Amino acid sequence: MSGTVRTSDEGGRLGSALSGLAVAVGCVLFLGGFAWGAVEYKPYTVPTDSMTPTVQVGDRVLAQRIDSSAVRRGDVVVFKDPAWGDMPMLKRVVGVGGDEVACCDAGGRLTVNGKGINEPYLKADSLSKGRASANDFTVKVPEGRLFLLGDERTNSMDSRVHLQDADHGSVPRSTVSARVDAIAWPLSGGTIGRPDGFAALPGGVSQPGPLKLVVGAVLAGVVLILVGAVYGPLARLGRRKKVTAGVG
Repeated sequence: MSGTVRTSDEGGRLGSALSGLAVAVGCVLFLGGFAWGAVEYKPYTVPTDSMTPTVQVGDRVLAQRIDSSAVRRGDVVVFKDPAWGDMPMLKRVVGVGGDEVACCDAGGRLTVNGKGINEPYLKADSLSKGRASANDFTVKVPEGRLFLLGDERTNSMDSRVHLQDADHGSVPRSTVSARVDAIAWPLSGGTIGRPDGFAALPGGVSQPGPLKLVVGAVLAGVVLILVGAVYGPLARLGRRKKVTAGVG
């Protein structure tokens, strides 16, 4: 019987060690994931419907803090320009410095450097008679600046409103502080992908941020904490049953 008790004790120590290790690693992943997310991302509440259907008014989005040099065409960015109002705004980048942005080609599409851009994120009712913009325009984007449009083209106060300004409606790259990666609330919102329509242009499109890795680390931490917390009591219960069976 003494041999049985000794084996049980050894198993108990090993089980406790594994349980503690799982909880410890889980805490590191959970807290580390949250810390990583806090460094990388900042939440914003969408104040208008100018970016529907991509994001709706009142949605809570997660925007990755980025250097403005990382902005690419197709990105939905958070920026703040005094000429547009003293508040953060969300728009989509459709042109960067040196681009010629125009509307519209024979198919009603926006063009960038003569290339028609497919914009699947626009809904039919956000277009004006099937066109990407109600008004024709052609603009050369100054170097170091961005041309921005809302996805709700019939109800967006964007670069088209400022075409007569000295910089033709563009904003400095330096005004961009973040790039929107996902809709945090409502939970059904999901991630915001990079549009393929701009991929063939020089510089391509930006890569997704680390949000999936951040969420994965947090979820993995939760699972390990729960497994470690549950394993200890279950292992002790199993050992008691074995000891009882051995005594009997």
